Amino acid sequence: MRELLEILERNSRVSVSELASMLQKSEYEIENDIARLEKEKIILSYGTLINWERFGDDNVVAIIEINLTPQREFGFDAIAERIYRFDEVRTVYLMSGNFDLLVIIEGKSLKEVANFVSTRLSTIDGVTQTRSHFMLKAYKKDGVILDNDEQDRRLVVSP
Repeated sequence: MRELLEILERNSRVSVSELASMLQKSEYEIENDIARLEKEKIILSYGTLINWERFGDDNVVAIIEINLTPQREFGFDAIAERIYRFDEVRTVYLMSGNFDLLVIIEGKSLKEVANFVSTRLSTIDGVTQTRSHFMLKAYKKDGVILDNDEQDRRLVVSP
């Protein structure tokens, strides 16, 4: 089962027949395995990794570190849920270390992202501090190098 998940994580477009051949199973078994993994919420979604910068999209991505005061009986979960329900929020992680939540948000401009943090995130009950970091350039995402044109980057040696 792990092999199936690893293959799909790298490329969700692999056909059932290719998966069956790679894993030495029948197509029927593969279809049943995938259906079970989806039903059990192990497979949550099938995605496409897009280099939006190369496409020409100039959205601003920010990583926000958030410190919280946990709520009685709910801990961090209730605040995290409130935060991840915003459309601007792409990812939320509970962290160990100097801050409690790591939130990745996206907006059309620096001003839009700053406004979201100051008026919507920082005003939530339990949020005690936010620190914003704006992403300047992505080199690699989810294991994929984003801007690799396969150029020869060796130094030129001349006589």
